[in-house]
Amino acid sequence: MIKYEIEGGNLPVLICYPEPGEVLCTESGSMSWMSPNMQMSTNSGGGLKKAFGRMFAGESIFMNEYTATGGTGMIAFASSFPGSIIPYRVTPGNSIIVQKRGFLAMEKGLDLSVHFQRKFGTGFFGGEGFIMQKISGDGMVFIEIDGHCKQYTLAPGESIVVDTGYLAAMTGDCTMDVRTVKGAKNMFFGGEGFFNTVISGPGTVYIQSMPINQTAQTLSPYLTINAGTSNSGKGFSINIGE
Repeated sequence: MIKYEIEGGNLPVLICYPEPGEVLCTESGSMSWMSPNMQMSTNSGGGLKKAFGRMFAGESIFMNEYTATGGTGMIAFASSFPGSIIPYRVTPGNSIIVQKRGFLAMEKGLDLSVHFQRKFGTGFFGGEGFIMQKISGDGMVFIEIDGHCKQYTLAPGESIVVDTGYLAAMTGDCTMDVRTVKGAKNMFFGGEGFFNTVISGPGTVYIQSMPINQTAQTLSPYLTINAGTSNSGKGFSINIGE
């Protein structure tokens, strides 16, 4: 198993130390820094079908592979948003399903594919859309979580209700459905929307405390963008209101 450490607290960075010949895969543009003996190779990551599947799942079409040569290497992948980086050991029959843009890096040999929600209602109203990402095979994968990550292990028949968008990941044996918020007043005035996501066990679910889309929506009333022209040309400014 590849050696790694996660530093930075709420602004995390994953630092891996691959042995000679070990390969790490990530989407295009995710590498932050690395040692000189890391060799990069860009490819479609399994053909055009998988490349376009990753595009629909919110990832880059191309994958970068980084191989340590001539000795132990070092490569870092920083999170794109304040939160957490979660390591997960994938084994045959023990896959993990991740939100769009949640994949950060993985060992070569794992398979990153598209996971479609089978039920129309789950895909349309469940907050994660029809398409998520599934990582299967044998090796380590590292997942980006927005904000703090809370992990729950569900027993068979046990479930948890999650506000849409707060689901970050779940193991492949979990099932996902949606439930309508009861009561017209609750729907229209409760501020929680019309639907909630229901995750049922057995399996493990990972919940994020600060979804990036929720954060953007919260901040949007305080941000105004002014476009204008100056002597030097066109420009814009962002003002933060009180």
